[in-house]
Amino acid sequence: MIAAMTWTAPEVTRPSGDTAADERILLPSLLTWHRSTFLHKLAGLTGEQLATASVPPSNLTLLGLVRHLAKVERFWFRLRYAAQDIEPLYDPALGKDHDFEVLDATKAEEAYDILLEEIRLADEAAAGGSLDDTFDLGGNPFSLRMLYVHMIGEYARHNGHADLIRERVDGHTGA
Repeated sequence: MIAAMTWTAPEVTRPSGDTAADERILLPSLLTWHRSTFLHKLAGLTGEQLATASVPPSNLTLLGLVRHLAKVERFWFRLRYAAQDIEPLYDPALGKDHDFEVLDATKAEEAYDILLEEIRLADEAAAGGSLDDTFDLGGNPFSLRMLYVHMIGEYARHNGHADLIRERVDGHTGA
């Protein structure tokens, strides 16, 4: 009998960027760095470890963050900015925290792959845009520039969460 293989999050190389580039290069590059930093914090963990809650009663897990960030990538870049005719990643009727609450460790690889695909599609949606392009957000204009700033902040915040959860899961700390 062949034993079932356990999926483990792969190693990630974080890119270096031009820290003096104009903002059309700098903002996407900084977002790419934060995205890869998040993925780096998952490297070497199994689906079970990714689904381990940080500290009860919190429902915060690394797998929940993977699912949340995939949802956020789709929402901001594809649904809002590019106005693509697609469904949200998770049914809003299931609750705003559905991405954090429904965790299946056996589907960690699938969730990870969905995040990678949403990142790719988000980059594709914004690739030809001007930072001055705007879309409507609740009756107010929201620029692609502000979208990048928002997403950099989103990842920076969740990278901090990921640091603490990772330390709780296996004691690993650091970059």
